[in-house]
Amino acid sequence: MTDLLAALLLGIIEGITEFLPISSTGHLLIAEQWLGHRSDLFNIAIQAGAILAIALIYRQRLWDLAMGFLGRAAPAAHDPAGISLDPAQARGYALKLGVAFGVTCVLGVVVKQLGFELPDRIEPIAWALILGGLWMVVAEHFAAKRALALGERSAISWTVAILVGIAQVVAGVFPGTSRSAATIFVALLFGTTSRVAATEFAFLVGIPTMFAATAYELVDVVRSGQAAHEDWSALAVAFIASAITAFISVKWLLRYIQSHRFTAFAVYRVALGAALLLLVPAASAG
Repeated sequence: MTDLLAALLLGIIEGITEFLPISSTGHLLIAEQWLGHRSDLFNIAIQAGAILAIALIYRQRLWDLAMGFLGRAAPAAHDPAGISLDPAQARGYALKLGVAFGVTCVLGVVVKQLGFELPDRIEPIAWALILGGLWMVVAEHFAAKRALALGERSAISWTVAILVGIAQVVAGVFPGTSRSAATIFVALLFGTTSRVAATEFAFLVGIPTMFAATAYELVDVVRSGQAAHEDWSALAVAFIASAITAFISVKWLLRYIQSHRFTAFAVYRVALGAALLLLVPAASAG
């Protein structure tokens, strides 16, 4: 397989899996077993493509929130999820996004300093996929019960904002967990009964989080001199593929969750994790 084709496939995998609750990191680590390991700069590029896609989708929403924070009209008429906010609500929402991001930054630095992370092996990723899938089923069951008892709630509480920030760090430490799955279901379990609202908050807080993580990693790469040896053609192909597929997958997901639960994603995670556990011993034996 040529480098350009491998780059294209990895970009597509990143774009599809980054915002779906099935773990982009887990899928990329698995794919690299067959397509070859990529540089840190390459991984930064495909993540940047996915960030660009989500920022384009929510560009009007982000502008409305910024205007609302400044006390100006913020109707959020172009919100992809169809959730409108008045200026006061927009200000509060923006502050909660800031709190979630701040919690992630502080805890992320602490975790980084402690050097706590799991090895990038298939076995722990497989178990994270399985356990995460089972947790999604249980979490959505209890979230549905809360929705019946409390009604449809799209508001984001301060508790949800803080827990979403913590969930992002947990997902970053355990490959295969999925940042979107962790944050969406934390929101659903702790007060936001609307799948659409929980998903939107998870995606919006992911924009500054992923931008910050990408910028941090990029500084390290530039300082180390790795960029001088990069295949820029493959990197460009992967970046474009990631951006396009992420845009399509997020647009699709926002429509899908308006009338469907996340059960299909949970089943996929469990099936993939089980298949990997069966394949890994066979591959090791071979």
